[in-house]
Amino acid sequence: YNFLSILRDASINVIIAFGVTLAVICGGCDLSVGSVMCMSGILAVQMINAGTDIWLSIVLAVAAGAAVGFINGFLVVHQRTEPFIITLGVGMLLKGVSQQLTDAHPVSSKNPFFMKIANGKMLGGIPNLAVIMVVLGILVYLLLRFTSFGRNCYAIGGDYDVAKYSGINVIRTKWIAFILSGAAAAIAGVLLSSKLNTGSSIYGDDTALMVNCGVVIGGTSFSGGVGGVLQSFVGLMVLQFLTNCMNMLGIAPYVQQVLQGTVIVAILWLDCFGIKRKKEAV
Repeated sequence: YNFLSILRDASINVIIAFGVTLAVICGGCDLSVGSVMCMSGILAVQMINAGTDIWLSIVLAVAAGAAVGFINGFLVVHQRTEPFIITLGVGMLLKGVSQQLTDAHPVSSKNPFFMKIANGKMLGGIPNLAVIMVVLGILVYLLLRFTSFGRNCYAIGGDYDVAKYSGINVIRTKWIAFILSGAAAAIAGVLLSSKLNTGSSIYGDDTALMVNCGVVIGGTSFSGGVGGVLQSFVGLMVLQFLTNCMNMLGIAPYVQQVLQGTVIVAILWLDCFGIKRKKEAV
């Protein structure tokens, strides 16, 4: 029961991580995913409350997230700007948009079926969120493992210039990676709003940091060209297990933040140290 609870609690961040993994493998990062998640959930709830068909509302909310990914891709890939700063700025912009949309107040869904999407169970008691997470994870895994797009992502992350001169359309490939990252964050946002039956502008403040750190903890390096869906899943589950264990042990919240920060800093330092050693060896 506790394991299923951990899967359910981690599923939102893991779904976002699947999209972020694509951007990181291509040698980028996406710090706007928390705000995309927040905005997409709000849009879905508001459209449903306005009388729009529930599935059409979800599709439009996911399309809005993909559109943000398109903008991120244009600025990062086409204009060759720094992804860390650009996606962080876009995230701040979207947070302001979310507050304007809701007047900084939570918006509850008036359709009871919307809440059942994320809170229902199937296959003998397995939460819907966990099933959706697994299905999306398999799709992204197949995309990276068995398509030219996936192989191109690894090539771009390994060496951008070599991939470019090898005939790979590096701009299009990396651009698509950011679009998929935005779409994954939007899907997670819709599911989070369904889980809580509410869209709110306060969601996702720490999401981008935790997801990107979890992706790297799993072994998907910020240097690009290394990692995958399974690694990102393991990284996010490590953070979720750590949180779950500390809660069960009754550790104070502020102590939990200290321990989580220590683990994240240590693993990121080891990742950077390993990259440095490899470069020195070459």
